[in-house]
Amino acid sequence: MVPFVGCKSDGQVGPLDAPKGKSRAFPISSDVAEKLAYYEAEDGPGVLAPRGWNCFGTYGSSGSNLYVSPEPIDAASIFTDRWPGFSGPAIQLSYEDGGTSGRFGVASAIARVFPAYRAFTRKVIAEGIRPTSDFPYGSLPHDKMTYKGNRIAEYETPPNKDGLGTESYLKKNDRPIEGVLVLSGPKSELDLTSLSMRLPANAADLAVAIREQVEREAGQP
Repeated sequence: MVPFVGCKSDGQVGPLDAPKGKSRAFPISSDVAEKLAYYEAEDGPGVLAPRGWNCFGTYGSSGSNLYVSPEPIDAASIFTDRWPGFSGPAIQLSYEDGGTSGRFGVASAIARVFPAYRAFTRKVIAEGIRPTSDFPYGSLPHDKMTYKGNRIAEYETPPNKDGLGTESYLKKNDRPIEGVLVLSGPKSELDLTSLSMRLPANAADLAVAIREQVEREAGQP
């Protein structure tokens, strides 16, 4: 059992209070469970993260983001150019709706990571709203990729390198960024859930549990 932590959020229709929830059971060892909590905002998926961290969510018609960090999150600056992102440990869970303006992010990820679904990218390019250059094909050179089927791609961006990990609000430093991208939904309207996480060295053993929870929940209808 893992305790539930509600997260405040802000977005298209204004600020939302943190939801209330109950502890949840996960298929993980008790030793790992004792170090984790389940964080969730009102609008969007939740994520496992180390206990005692801070969280905040954003949402809109295109999808949602959930940020979890040991440092306080300045909610007032998230929607401005002043927000620097995360230079230290942090977790970002993002959901992009392929049936809305979120389709541009989905199409970009497919072009780089999911070759079996590039018809979706070609369809978005054919709309003529965004230039073809916004959808480069091929994986990023520094990333280490591990595929678990054609809809789930785990990755690791090495320390001090740009890659899938730094396409989030996690800035590169001397520790790697791990994560996973998961496609869901029908081929004509694919959605994307993406996880980026950089854990402290003393919490590295939690990475597998966090990543696999995202894979389980994102892959469900």
